Amino acid sequence: MLTRKQHELLMFIHERIKETGVSPSFDEMKEALDLASKSGIHRLITALEERGFIRRLAHRARALEVVKMPDQATAGAPRGRSGFTPGVIQGGGRPQGAEAANDTRELSLMGKIAAGTPIAAIEHETARYPVPEAMLGAGEHYMLEIEGDSMIEAGILDGDLVIIKSVDTASSGEIVVALVEGEEATLKRLRKKGGSIALEPANRNYETRIFGPDQVEVQGKLVGLIRRYH
Repeated sequence: MLTRKQHELLMFIHERIKETGVSPSFDEMKEALDLASKSGIHRLITALEERGFIRRLAHRARALEVVKMPDQATAGAPRGRSGFTPGVIQGGGRPQGAEAANDTRELSLMGKIAAGTPIAAIEHETARYPVPEAMLGAGEHYMLEIEGDSMIEAGILDGDLVIIKSVDTASSGEIVVALVEGEEATLKRLRKKGGSIALEPANRNYETRIFGPDQVEVQGKLVGLIRRYH
């Protein structure tokens, strides 16, 4: 699911490449979407790239390639840097309705997360899974499904279910669910650099994004992972 602005930008890029053979400039994209700054366009492009809709072509100016359109995305479940070794439950948990063992706790699966995923996508329970208490500890927890490959070098793969502890603060170096400018939720490694916040991918093909401290709100931190095999 794309946000309205992400969809608008993807369609604009697609139509411009079809018409001219060249992707539009940042100024043209900013004007077409009626945005105040190019930074907004950069965030949208990064989100589309991480979700696999577009690709930047190296060593070429204004080089964007549309890889897929929204109606080509499959419905339902989608298909490092050191510091996090996921505690993996291989084979997956039991879906809602199954009897949970006494040493497990049922957690809500709250949708998918990737750079650019709208926060609404993680506000509604879509299923419940039993998770061993040993992976959790005290506090409230929930689960999210990973969409994309921006954290593969931390052992977090497309389609994995990550276990998140609900917190509003995190230490530098922890992997967090971050809400960026109240608009998009992303799973990235948090780095505090002076007065700035860096959201760092674990994939060398993606760029670290830098924000002011008032632009990023921590929604939770990563404590475990479930990997399902089909």
